[in-house]
Amino acid sequence: MEKELHYFTSNVERMQYGTFRKNKFFIGSGVIEAGCKTVVGQRCKQSGMFWSQPGAQNILALRAIYASRQDAAFWRYRLKQIEACHRPTSTAA
Repeated sequence: MEKELHYFTSNVERMQYGTFRKNKFFIGSGVIEAGCKTVVGQRCKQSGMFWSQPGAQNILALRAIYASRQDAAFWRYRLKQIEACHRPTSTAA
């Protein structure tokens, strides 16, 4: 019983179901699961497609970024990463 009590006291901020419903937030996993099924289905299960696990994970990550409208921010971040890798480093003599 202590384990369950600890769970509830530690997660009380996440259990404001009345507030969530009032704000029309989804509180179940069904909407998320349907979204995942749509993202996976649209990208990886089209006719004639075969993916390796790493390839599927990479393309699904990109699809999720696009579907959540975060693609512009992602590519800005990715460009900064690439630029940082190619930036010359100074060496002390």
